[in-house]
Amino acid sequence: MSTTARTGSLRRRLVVVAASTLAIGTLSAVVPTPAIVAASAATTLPVSVAGQVAAIGTVSVIEAGLVAPKVRAVPKAVVPRAALPKSIVPQVAAPKAAAPKSVARVQVATVAPFRFGTVGYNQWWAKALMASRFGWTSPAQFQCLVTLWNRESHWNYKAHNGGSGAHGIPQALPGSKMRSAGSDWRTNPVTQILWGLGYVERRYSTPCGALSHFRSLGWY
Repeated sequence: MSTTARTGSLRRRLVVVAASTLAIGTLSAVVPTPAIVAASAATTLPVSVAGQVAAIGTVSVIEAGLVAPKVRAVPKAVVPRAALPKSIVPQVAAPKAAAPKSVARVQVATVAPFRFGTVGYNQWWAKALMASRFGWTSPAQFQCLVTLWNRESHWNYKAHNGGSGAHGIPQALPGSKMRSAGSDWRTNPVTQILWGLGYVERRYSTPCGALSHFRSLGWY
């Protein structure tokens, strides 16, 4: 092939490559080499454009033997989070729900320091319930209750009046009235005491009020 034909062929290739390069907007500055300067001299392209053509390693420039192709770094593929193994994906623990206030309270079992069903056991529970349930904290009110139920049953939860049907420590008449305080009203002195204190409050306001009525009429 003649020199004129080669020059024409090279010019066409470089023009096509330069046009393609300018179209995709990926031109980069390259230091002109002897091969790039020669390519510029053989065409109408300036040295800067010829260098940009050589920088992207096009087929036309490779075939012309001007420069070696420059391989671009391929960006690493971004793996979606869902595709990662569980061991790679950070596991974020869900915040624990706050415990309700009622659960946070410390539950303390109440145990009387007396044997079940004895007078000491029954009076201990009566004093505790008077303060916690009814607000009667005065020693005078407790003494009135002790005197009242001593006269009724001597604080015996098994006490039963066969004639009237009165039953238990407060001598409820009939004894089945105490069912409103618990189904174990026949055998549990605490159930009987709880019902008896409620009855005293409803009818006489205080244990001393109930005792005063009893002393006047012989019953309450």
